Amino acid sequence: MEQDVWTPYCGAAPKPSDLWTSWNLDPVLLAVLAAATLAIILRLRARERAFGIAAMGVLAISFVSPLCALSSALFSARTVHHVLLVGAAAPLLACATPTRRAGPLALMLALQTAVLWGWHAPAAYGAALSDDLTYWLMQLSLLGASVLFWRSVAAASAPASIGVLLAAMIAMGLLGAVLTFADLPLYAPHLLTTTAFGLTPLEDQQTAGLLMWAPASAIYLIAALLRLNRLLAPAKVMAA
Repeated sequence: MEQDVWTPYCGAAPKPSDLWTSWNLDPVLLAVLAAATLAIILRLRARERAFGIAAMGVLAISFVSPLCALSSALFSARTVHHVLLVGAAAPLLACATPTRRAGPLALMLALQTAVLWGWHAPAAYGAALSDDLTYWLMQLSLLGASVLFWRSVAAASAPASIGVLLAAMIAMGLLGAVLTFADLPLYAPHLLTTTAFGLTPLEDQQTAGLLMWAPASAIYLIAALLRLNRLLAPAKVMAA
């Protein structure tokens, strides 16, 4: 497969020597991020505003910084990109826009899991790196489904939210395990782009799987432990 078949939104895979100058200065993207940040500053209260601005910072790292270009070369970098979306930007946006009318918890878990696993199917992933519209459909669906998930977690009771967070941890870990133990590289867009960074395509994929298996899954575990701590806090106070 020729490398020039793939024309990802973030551009062609950079050489390591060019990485730190490979910023994405797409004027449409910058305008959208600036408009969203301005809306957050003008319309949200101080606490929610802080969460919203932090989320915009995470999105800027994901789409503007050299991480965007690196994700054209390495599937493991794309994994970091997706983890930032679903595990950092999404919960921050959920905290910036809290609601008591969140969707059913189990349904939001199923939606987030289906979107995450679906876009990591090799054919769907290849399509996203071949067409800008499909690329943005991938990114926005991942972010949107995860925002809905985190909002439902925040609105649910502590026992229910802990259970669904542990289920999300398992879903992320299973996907990581599939990628880690696959015998062959699954993602055609990265077959010719990893060697410049000292990795074979399979090693790159295994690194991505380990990132999902450990750090990404840990986000849900930490959130579950925080909810558990808040659940037990009144009992601790009474015992004291």
